[in-house]
Amino acid sequence: MLVNQKKLSRTAAIPCIVSKGDTLEVEDSLAENVRRVDLHPLDEFRAIMTLREQGLDEEEIAARFHMSVATVKQRLRLASVSPRLLELYANDEMRLGQVMAFSITNDHVRQEQVWDTISRSHNQDPYYIRRMLTETAVRASDRRAVYIGIDVYEAAGGVVMRDLFEQDNGGWLQDPALLEQLVLEKLTTEAEALRADEGWKWVEAAFDFPYGHTSGLRRFYGERAEYTEEELARHDALKTEYDRLDAEYAEADDYSEETEAQLEKLGNELDALNDRPYVFDRQDVARGGAFISLAANGELKIERGFVRPEDEPVPEPNGGDADEGDSDGEGETDTAAPSAYGGISVNGKPVGVEEPEEDDGKVRPLSDRVIEDLTAARTVALRNALANDPVMAFIAALHVAVLKIFYRYGADSCLEITLQHTAFSQTPGLGDTVWAKEIEQRQESWGYDLPGNADEVWDYLVALDEASRMALFAHCVSLSVNTTVQAWNRRTKETAHARQLARSLGFGMVAAGWAPTVDNYLGRVTKAHILQAVREAKGEQSAQLIDHLKKPDMAREAARLLAGSGWLPEVLRLPVDQIPAEAEVDAVLSDAVVEDDTTEAADIDLPAFLTENEEAAEAATDPIDGDGDGEHLEAAE
Repeated sequence: MLVNQKKLSRTAAIPCIVSKGDTLEVEDSLAENVRRVDLHPLDEFRAIMTLREQGLDEEEIAARFHMSVATVKQRLRLASVSPRLLELYANDEMRLGQVMAFSITNDHVRQEQVWDTISRSHNQDPYYIRRMLTETAVRASDRRAVYIGIDVYEAAGGVVMRDLFEQDNGGWLQDPALLEQLVLEKLTTEAEALRADEGWKWVEAAFDFPYGHTSGLRRFYGERAEYTEEELARHDALKTEYDRLDAEYAEADDYSEETEAQLEKLGNELDALNDRPYVFDRQDVARGGAFISLAANGELKIERGFVRPEDEPVPEPNGGDADEGDSDGEGETDTAAPSAYGGISVNGKPVGVEEPEEDDGKVRPLSDRVIEDLTAARTVALRNALANDPVMAFIAALHVAVLKIFYRYGADSCLEITLQHTAFSQTPGLGDTVWAKEIEQRQESWGYDLPGNADEVWDYLVALDEASRMALFAHCVSLSVNTTVQAWNRRTKETAHARQLARSLGFGMVAAGWAPTVDNYLGRVTKAHILQAVREAKGEQSAQLIDHLKKPDMAREAARLLAGSGWLPEVLRLPVDQIPAEAEVDAVLSDAVVEDDTTEAADIDLPAFLTENEEAAEAATDPIDGDGDGEHLEAAE
């Protein structure tokens, strides 16, 4: 081939290596490809597997090909993945992160079930795959089970494990893949119905969307539907009756169950009338979409009114009326493209054309330098005026923040103030926290109150009362806070300022409601970290009681021991969360140490499986994920 391409002469000597033995052949092939052109990870895996089968260990393979031992182990880990999924990965139908997520289990059937489920879903992130693979049962109180219904699940062939001796709150569903499939099918049906009934351009459905999934999309809001004449008359009659009955009851001396029930009934009817649907502009609906997912209580959650950047309306050029000019071209000057000064014109002509030196008596556009000097003077004067009016300065800054948070496109300000709103899409469960829900509720509330057109925001803010204006400002500014530490950005200075901010607010993660659980911390760190947490919070003796357990059991017991202790990982400790000084900690720990053999067992916070109280019985009903000697925790099953 090289001779035909004129890159090599016919008489050129070609160096060749004749090797004996399969190991050398595979080694030469792998080294030649890895050192010259990067192989597909799957090809590396197959070559490394061949060498491993021929007797080489991870260290030898890593040394021969200048790889890290971790990389070799990662490639070998792919052996636990179903051949069907590996074929999809080879055809670029799956990402490496997804393949690695599937490698946590050797059950090929389960892997393929999960892939068949998520391949039709919006959420295909590795963390979602791991969650589906590692859960062995789903409680009947889970939002997916509530949304589908146990009857539907059992009718589809699903099995429910029940406890005949203890309260099981409906039991445990044993087929998560079937449950996910039923949820996805029902959500898809709901999405199709919503799109057909309301006319959205697109509707995305998923069991759960990552926190911040709407980042980069413009949000628009509808307006409350107007009352009909009958509804208005009904509302007035109910309000009159409610006020009359409430006033009479306030003057009564005795409690009346009948009056309480009547007031509650009237209040519910008023709430039903006031809770009116929002009406969206048809043009916005035609280019916008909605997200359908499940709320924490199992009810359907619909987020309407999002526009993707590619669906934004294309603005008409400023010179759109150029065709109406005279055919001889006399109208071209009036319809020229705006200059760099934002379309400033004098006598109908754009600026930017230098005036000739000779004065022929004609009024020509001002020179660029004159325009720059005049507008600079205007800027300085406007700055001075704004500095002397703190209220208007606050409104101007608020205007910038509102435009950034609520109006992503087509909104500008003369203030050079920037505000960044960072989304967090990789943190599972973040959207279900009480903090995220409060932020979302505020965002929705303000979104419906603000005008639909960005050009009307200024007048809206000026007319707003001071308390509401301050609340809106605080909401917008709060969304710019970012103290997330990442591998590539440690944010040292930002973290220091965050501690100052938290101290001024009197804010701490314990008071905010954060507590270590298996999902958010204990199940994601090493056994050493788990023991360290228990040791700091409960003392050395409590740590020794669980140090022999396997990690899943240890994490569960540690979560029970740490409940209500106020312990936090060091990275979450803010000024108000600081643990006692070292001397005080030593004193606390020394108090926890058994000083003699007379210490009673009741003084020790034993693990659940070592006690015979109701707490142990409740812990025994929970299924255990993972392998190991967990019979003592599976008594109910």
